[in-house]
Order: sequence, then structure tokens, then C-alpha cells
Amino acid sequence: MTNEIRNLTHDSIYVPPLSPACKLCAQGAKLVLLITGLCPASCFYCPLSNRKSGTDVIFADEWQLEQEKDTHIILQEAAYIEAEGAGITGGDPLSVWKRTKEYVTLLKNSFGDSFHIHLYTSGLTNQNKVKEIINAGVDEIRFHPEPYYWDKIEKSPLFPALKQAIDTNADVAFEIPAIPQMEQEILSLIHWAETENLQWVNLNELEFSERNEISLYQKGFVIKNDLSASVQGSQETAIKVISESRRKGGSIGVHYCSSSFKDGVQLKNRIRRRAKNIALPFDCITEEGTILKGIIESDTLSSLLVIEAQLKKQYGFQTPKDYIVNPQKNRIELHIDFIEKIAKNITTSNTRYAIIEEYPTADHLEVERIPIH
Repeated sequence: MTNEIRNLTHDSIYVPPLSPACKLCAQGAKLVLLITGLCPASCFYCPLSNRKSGTDVIFADEWQLEQEKDTHIILQEAAYIEAEGAGITGGDPLSVWKRTKEYVTLLKNSFGDSFHIHLYTSGLTNQNKVKEIINAGVDEIRFHPEPYYWDKIEKSPLFPALKQAIDTNADVAFEIPAIPQMEQEILSLIHWAETENLQWVNLNELEFSERNEISLYQKGFVIKNDLSASVQGSQETAIKVISESRRKGGSIGVHYCSSSFKDGVQLKNRIRRRAKNIALPFDCITEEGTILKGIIESDTLSSLLVIEAQLKKQYGFQTPKDYIVNPQKNRIELHIDFIEKIAKNITTSNTRYAIIEEYPTADHLEVERIPIH
């Protein structure tokens, strides 16, 4: 049956049809392009970080563009992860509609018409530009109505933008959090979407973040368990909604995306794709897609250069095959198999040795460090 509930991994479920964007995200093949942190909405559950929220910043995955014209970063990041599409998010991309249109055009011109672009919006600003942005190459547009309007969407201030989108060739969808105790409102939204021939409704597991935690606690929400930042009851709400929508014979696609799916599948697969393209010859890629490497740190670049000379003389090391000098982090990087031996044989003042594990992302987030004494 086409409307049977199907299981994805990590608790995510859906009933067909499933968005092409969701399929690509699951493969780690979608570039996440945060085009601005500006947004006219004020959703109490917004998970965007304090660093990005309310600020006109641009990120291609974890790689920040210093200037709007630094579009080479977007293309390079897409190449690193072998992207087959992009999700344009914010903030609200309509807040900077000219930039959004320019970047959509850039991506389509660079990677071709098959490069799938989906865009998120509150639909509250620059509503008359929706068709123009879609016509630039947006394949799917996902509207994010505020909870108050879920059971009366035609009264929502985003309705004019939504109607514009429906009149285009783009796939149109709703994407909302699965808020506990709002099952009937969500079902009402799904029913309306189906009657208006929208393609699907996506439900995200509600999560605590540094920005929204006070609001969520004030509304009585609690964390699901000690290993998760998810809200207790959000997953159960999504499952009830999907089950009920099928019981009533609905045919619209509905997808529940769990927080563990985002981290354990989408992010994991994306960093795996990036790791194989940015890893240095001596880096070790783990099953999770993180990178292991040995490091020699010093307080001064001159000390590192002394150590580098010893590596060349005593071990015949050559760069970049065997090591590199990373001046930004004041360290030498090399294979983990060599670090203990070198720590015993080469010592200078203010020198530290370690094995580190870090993400292969632009920010090189370090997740573990084992000092070598």
C-alpha cells in the first residue's frame, strides 16, 4: 500500500511520498546554506544558535562566509561533500531575497538543473518575491507557519506567499515541530495541505537549544532523557499524528524526522563525504567520519620549525606526505602511529604531544584529546 507507514533508521518514520530533499539529506548529500540569521518571525522554539540568530551571517555548512561575495566558499563546500543539492535556510531567506535569488542561480548554473534546491521560509516578508525566487531554480519550498495558525492557515499572514508558491511548478510543503498536546492542530494542518494539493508535511522532533531552553521550560516542556536534547512527548505526538492521518485515509506524504536521525544519519553521512575529500595523507578517518591525527603543539612557530627540522633529519619526513605545519593552530600534524615515538625522542620547551579526534568540517571541532606524556 502506498499509504503505509514506513520506517527509516533512528526512529524516523514516513508515509509516501517522501521529499527528494529528505532522501538526499539522509545520504548526507545536501549542502546546508544558512543564508541569513535574520527572520521576521519569533517562534518560541527556534533552535538557531545565539551566534547566528538575528544576525546577517552566511554559512555553507560550518564554513562562514566573511562577505556576501565569497561565493567560492559555497561552491568549494558543495564540492567537498559531493553535494547533490542544497537546503537554503535561516533565519528566513526571504529577508534577503536578492541574495537568495543570486545564490540559487549560482548553484543551478554551477551544478546543473538536477541539483535539488529546497528553501525554508516563514513567508512573512517580501511575499511578492516568492515566484521570482522559485523561478530562479527552487525545486521545493517549505513554509513554517506559527502554531497559532495551524488549524486556521487561511488566516495566517503567510497565506498570500503560500498561494503564490502553489501557483508555481515547485513542490510546496509545510515543515513544523511536533509540539506535544497539539495533535489536533497538526492534523488540521495536514488535512488542509492535502485538500490544497501540497506535496507533504514534515514534522521535526522538538529540541532544546541554548536559545530556546528558557521558553521551553517556561511552557512546561522537559528533556526526554539524559542522552538527548529532545522534548519529552514530541516523538509520541508525531507518531500519533501520522497514525491518525493514515487511519482517516489521507494520501499526502508525512515525514517525522527525529533529532537522532539528524545527528546519527544526516550529519554523519555528510561528514563522511567531506572527510574523504579533505583528509591529509596521514589522517585516519573513523567509522563515524571524524579524523584522528597526532599533533605537536608549541607556543611559538619558531619552536615548531626546530621540531620540523628534526623530523626531516631523524625520520626523513616530507611534507605534506608525512606531516604539515599548521601555523593557525601552532602545531605540527602527523600520523597517530608516530606521535608516541617522537614524543620520547624529540623534546623542546613548551612542547605538547597528543592524539586528537576532530570533525572534518570547516570549523575542525575537536571532540576528544589524548595527551602523550
